Amino acid sequence: MNANFFNQIAQMDITGDLHLTIAKGAENSLIVSLILQNEACGDNAKNLIPPLNLRGTAEELDEGFFLKITEPIQAVSGLMVDMEAFMKQMEEVKKQSAMEKENADREKKEKESKDKKFREAMQKADELDKEGKFREAWMKVPNPTDFPEHSETIRKRKTELSDKFSTPSLFGTEQSV
Repeated sequence: MNANFFNQIAQMDITGDLHLTIAKGAENSLIVSLILQNEACGDNAKNLIPPLNLRGTAEELDEGFFLKITEPIQAVSGLMVDMEAFMKQMEEVKKQSAMEKENADREKKEKESKDKKFREAMQKADELDKEGKFREAWMKVPNPTDFPEHSETIRKRKTELSDKFSTPSLFGTEQSV
């Protein structure tokens, strides 16, 4: 007897393990149940795919077995491969999302830190201004290139302070207020 059963299974081009169960039914019939298992597929929805069940006599199954199973088994195999590819893409998206969130958090912290430094420097300059130490206050005002978003405010404040300590008197010496 020369059967080509396994050659035909090999030609089906499926991914996973094909589980085949054969049971005797009533009146010389057979019940064949096939289910494809793909452990590489991480999606639990694969467990919802029902087995393919065929009933018939031995002669009927010999004639039409591969005609009946080839298309559905290949479709299930492709579905599981696609599900796994989808799961991997989703993992990558989650990683990218986490990275983006981490980057956004880091940038936010850097901006908050920079704003805090700016506020502290301006507050120190204001304190020195109130004490009448205009030159020291002018020195404490931050550099506009370090804080480009506040450059106009910084230039304005430096001008105000320099006007205070460089006001000449009638006698040719600088006058401090």
